[in-house]
Amino acid sequence: MAKPEFEFTPTESVDFTPCNPHIEGLSEAILARDSDNDCVTRILKFEPGTDTSPNGVLTHEFWEEVFIFEGSIVDKRLGRTFKAGDWATRPPGMEHGPWVSENGAKMFEVRYYTERSH
Repeated sequence: MAKPEFEFTPTESVDFTPCNPHIEGLSEAILARDSDNDCVTRILKFEPGTDTSPNGVLTHEFWEEVFIFEGSIVDKRLGRTFKAGDWATRPPGMEHGPWVSENGAKMFEVRYYTERSH
């Protein structure tokens, strides 16, 4: 099964829910999900003051493409600030994070698998 078909839909129609694992102030709005392989398109929201340090440095088995469209985050491991207009493409196994967002941020994110990432 692929992600479901949607014509243009307001993002306000999708509720934000806590992320898993839970981090205070971090939530997601799932725009589309492929239930067969968990490929996801979502908006990730950092409330002001959110700190993902309890999750540590992340790695995962899927590709991830992220575009910050509002606010900014600081990568605590790299000591760098990323802001609206910045983007990342992360292959499986790439280390990233943890982050803190002093004033909040929103990101558009697409996660997917390829033959080699399974």
